Amino acid sequence: MDPITSGILIVVALLVLMAIGTPIAFALGAVALGGLVLDRGIGELTYFGETFFGNIASFGFVAIPMFILMGAAVASSPTGRDLYRSLDLWLGRMPGGLAISNIGACSIFAALSGSSPATSAAIGKLGIPEMRKRGYPDGVAAGCIAAGGTLGILIPPSVTMIVYGISTETSIGRLFIAGALPGLMLAGLFMVWTLIACKFSGGYGNPLADAAASAKENVEGNLKALVRVLPFIVVVSAILFALYGGVATPSEAAGAGAFLCLALAILVYRMWQVKPLKTIMHDALSESVMIMLIIATAEVFAFALSSLFITQTVAGAIADLEVNRWVLMGVINVFLLVAGFFLPPVAVIVMTAPILLPIILAANFDPYWFAVVLTINLEIGLITPPVGLNLFIIKGIAPDIALRDILLGSLPYALCMVLGIVILCFFPSIATWLPDLIINS
Repeated sequence: MDPITSGILIVVALLVLMAIGTPIAFALGAVALGGLVLDRGIGELTYFGETFFGNIASFGFVAIPMFILMGAAVASSPTGRDLYRSLDLWLGRMPGGLAISNIGACSIFAALSGSSPATSAAIGKLGIPEMRKRGYPDGVAAGCIAAGGTLGILIPPSVTMIVYGISTETSIGRLFIAGALPGLMLAGLFMVWTLIACKFSGGYGNPLADAAASAKENVEGNLKALVRVLPFIVVVSAILFALYGGVATPSEAAGAGAFLCLALAILVYRMWQVKPLKTIMHDALSESVMIMLIIATAEVFAFALSSLFITQTVAGAIADLEVNRWVLMGVINVFLLVAGFFLPPVAVIVMTAPILLPIILAANFDPYWFAVVLTINLEIGLITPPVGLNLFIIKGIAPDIALRDILLGSLPYALCMVLGIVILCFFPSIATWLPDLIINS
């Protein structure tokens, strides 16, 4: 069977398994093994264990469960509530300020947790009911949280950037730095659209329109909340400094960050009981196993595609396109966008990054700039059907908001991300300037 036919059959089989609700890791593994056995016989199963475990037996992957534990410690504590209250103090007086403060809270919480679902859940539980109570339209309330949550895979420290760095053998520290300014740029674009949406809908309230005594009480409470959040921000800043300054490897920094955030959650919020600590460990273990299982089966899937010469055929076809390099980049972006509609970010990166990187380098694109563009494409997939993980998280938080309203409220933010990619294409230094300044200085 020729590689193109094999590739079509594998993609169709994968889509069918996903459509009937098969977990992505099991779907990838089953399709990969099925393709290898049909093409090469039952003896090919002897290589499964070696491929499955060999590719995740990398010291660099230790950083993933450690950063996840760090994020779980933050997400399971009242940090999100305190962060939300603190930003509401400073931004709540301006028109549309509550929605703006939610996006700001998502940006900071994304840096603390490194997880898009955790960010959407932690900030959304507080922000969505409050925005609706103060007159914000359902679409704006749901959309700004869903979009703000996507920043968790771009603003450092980011688990997806770690996976990209290991898959392409690029510097994880440099990848973290490359995502910082584009992450802030996207947050700014989200805020601009939120103001526009609030203005046109005419729906936003002034959260501090109460009596002076009540306002004073709000200020005092919010300042205390800010004091509780600051230690977590200091820890994340110190971790990033250690990475950027070459003081520690990503795995070492992640281990230190996990320990410090867990200790802060216990000390600051008095989480001495066994139950909250058990919840933190359970959440961290569940997400770590899920991600590592996806990585392992995605590696088997990539091995199968390579063994059947599917990846080589597709890469060769793309490389042989006699088109302008920006047209080539447009084709790659469309491919990543479609892949992000169906697959989680980690799976897309593991399967596509090693294939696309040589093409990117041959077209004279910066690999760190491309990592940011790839990540933003995958962010779009988090708020667009059919997978749209953040959409379903928001639906779980606010079940009385129609999924249609959540989707329509989120789509303008997806267009903001597309605009962000276009801006990065015209001004690639947004992603490359800071890494060059810090690493090369």
